[in-house]
Amino acid sequence: MQPYVSKSWKLAAIAAAALFAGVTAAAAQKVNDVGVTDTEIKIGNVGPYSGPASAYSTIPKTQAAYFKMINETQGGINGRKINFISYDDGYSPPKTVEQVRKLVESDEVFAVYQLIGTPGNSAVAKYLNQKQVPQIFIGSGATKWADPKQSWSMGWQPNYQSEARIYSRYIQKNYPGKTVGILYQNDDFGKDYLTGFHDAFGKDYAKTIIAEVPYEVSAPTVDSLVVQIKDANPDIFITIATPKFGAQALKKIGELQWHPIQFFSNVIVSVSAVLKPAGLENAQGLISAAYLKDPNDPQWKNDPAMNEWRAFMTKWYPEGDQADAATVFGYGVAVALVNVLKQCGNEMTRANLMKQLSNMDMDIGIYLPGVHIKTTPTDWSPIKQLQLEKFEGETWKLFGPLMDGSAGPS
Repeated sequence: MQPYVSKSWKLAAIAAAALFAGVTAAAAQKVNDVGVTDTEIKIGNVGPYSGPASAYSTIPKTQAAYFKMINETQGGINGRKINFISYDDGYSPPKTVEQVRKLVESDEVFAVYQLIGTPGNSAVAKYLNQKQVPQIFIGSGATKWADPKQSWSMGWQPNYQSEARIYSRYIQKNYPGKTVGILYQNDDFGKDYLTGFHDAFGKDYAKTIIAEVPYEVSAPTVDSLVVQIKDANPDIFITIATPKFGAQALKKIGELQWHPIQFFSNVIVSVSAVLKPAGLENAQGLISAAYLKDPNDPQWKNDPAMNEWRAFMTKWYPEGDQADAATVFGYGVAVALVNVLKQCGNEMTRANLMKQLSNMDMDIGIYLPGVHIKTTPTDWSPIKQLQLEKFEGETWKLFGPLMDGSAGPS
């Protein structure tokens, strides 16, 4: 005999079951923020397609090609295709501000990604933080982008102060007593390096650095500044610049038949975009630091990750220069963004994006062995390791161990 159940109880049970099913279904649905729908994620970008840093334009072009590949071969991210909206700012901060406002207020993007250049990023950081729009994988190694207190702004590459400390310590160990001249960009980009040099040389700074000469990005050439540094007669010449001015400095030093020991900041190491225009004969012995695999280095000829990159370039960005390290850089940052967006799952909110960025733990094959991407809620510096390299013949040659440039005694 079946137990008696009242009709009203049955109705209540049915209603409860329906409510539970509705809650379960809602939990499985996609949660979207500004710039996101069930089928699309709007990612905003600003790059120097024109102007003094236009050599970097291949970076967003590489990224656009990578996202197109993801959309067409994988259907996007968890069913959402990436709508990559990229504008030109000519490497001019006022133009950067204008373009970023357009991305946020007109295009209503989910995040501003890989904006290139310290000056432009500095010009828009306060605005984006006030709007609570993620400013992510910033195309600048300025130290401030590793500070979680700027809760919506995160950098990507090793910071400039750390890089400067690595060079300083190498100089102190291998060239004790040698004097140094520095050509630097007169903004936060160049000054961040100077802070690292000051920190590492410490009490010996004044007698070691005998020339610090700034240049303006609006200048047509740095030739006269190179001559000015030469007149101070330093043993070592350090160039902290963007590609156009790096090539000019290297070429002018060669024309002067001057042979100082030379260091290049790692943002201007491209063989095809910087060294070849300046003359490879002028680049011999040049020292820098790397975290990416150089596409011109024969040791990576049969490297699986680099072969994957080459296949991508050939099919999806055939007009791109496979000898230009900037395309490798752009590819690596695109891989990272796709990984983080996948980590977000169906909760595609700006807050969850920043949470996932604060908990990255990944390897990307086109980085040097041992270079690992890791962040925590209190450490927003994704890449910390660098390895010294010297230019010989037609390629960079790595030497020494992986290092980081943490502050402290050398």
